[in-house]
Amino acid sequence: MKKRIALDQIKPGSRFSEDVYIDDKNLLVPAAVGVKQKDIDALKRWGVAFVITEGNLLDEVVSPAGASGAEAVKPKPQGFAGSRELYLRYTELVDRLAQIYDKIRKSEPIESKAVDQIAQGVLALVRDERDSAISAILGSQNVGPDLARAGVNTAILSSVMGVTLKLSPYKLSYLAAGALLHDSGMLRIPDSIVKKKGALSEDEAQKVRAHPLLSYRIITKELMYPDDVGLIGLQHHERWDSEGYPRKTTGVDIDALARIVSIADAFEAMVSEKPYRNSMIGYAAMKALLSDNSRRFDPDILKAFIKSMGIYPLGSTVLLNNSAIAKVIETHPEAPLRPRLRIIVDEFGKRYEGDEGDPVDLVAEKTLFIARALDPKELAGQ
Repeated sequence: MKKRIALDQIKPGSRFSEDVYIDDKNLLVPAAVGVKQKDIDALKRWGVAFVITEGNLLDEVVSPAGASGAEAVKPKPQGFAGSRELYLRYTELVDRLAQIYDKIRKSEPIESKAVDQIAQGVLALVRDERDSAISAILGSQNVGPDLARAGVNTAILSSVMGVTLKLSPYKLSYLAAGALLHDSGMLRIPDSIVKKKGALSEDEAQKVRAHPLLSYRIITKELMYPDDVGLIGLQHHERWDSEGYPRKTTGVDIDALARIVSIADAFEAMVSEKPYRNSMIGYAAMKALLSDNSRRFDPDILKAFIKSMGIYPLGSTVLLNNSAIAKVIETHPEAPLRPRLRIIVDEFGKRYEGDEGDPVDLVAEKTLFIARALDPKELAGQ
């Protein structure tokens, strides 16, 4: 049952057990996401006296300075490229998706509402901290279970593309939910196949190639989502040139949202460290996508991805021609090779922590240019 919560009961960091709305249609914050001071200030300016939710105000309050209650025992890893608040929001999404994946693996009943809440959390993260979220995906240590982390990362990258493509709010919601669930069929593939170290037999490979069909069935039959979401699971391995699977669908016959998730899924797989290989750095992954030549991906959607991410994606570590080392903090769509940077190690070898280094905009600094992208592990080894 919907209830009204007076604004004077809400403090910065307050969280709710269910989504919170300003009115019947406009979301304020998803479940378990802390309300920000700027949200409260905006509601006061608009003359909003209460918010609407079906949930309850949780006792734990997460403040900008840190966390209290249960979350105080969850320290941010030193290698995580983002604030503590971002870390808490990100790991909350990964943990909740891991719980849903566990139920899917066991064929236990799940309500789509639980997935929708995570999807809204992803969209809120992209809205509030887009650049930091992308940097965290590219520059951080692995956080949480592999498949759930990949699902959240793919949803973040897909949502960034969706915003660039100016999708409607309901399409963005479908996109985020479908991205979270696109590989859910893999949860029904036997571990003996998924975790096999050697080459798969033809029969085993066939079972893996069938996972999009399982994803579609889970999304539409078990979670009761419409085809708009189900097709993301079914078609995310189809290719623009018709050489994909499971049905060799081609070109514009592939659902547009599936085409978006296909690119995000491929990029996420390249930049995330796997048990069997090291991750690619963001620049190398972007170069691999750029060399596609309309084989796997919709070229127009790929352009939107490059526009939203940059040739040197946010969070990338780069070496400049004067021997300084910097991190990409902003991209210029009109000049993708000349992003805005923050110095990590200057040309004299002085190191800077956090945001202490000078910002450098390569569009303005004509004498400087990027010599090459660096793997962050190279910097750690210096």
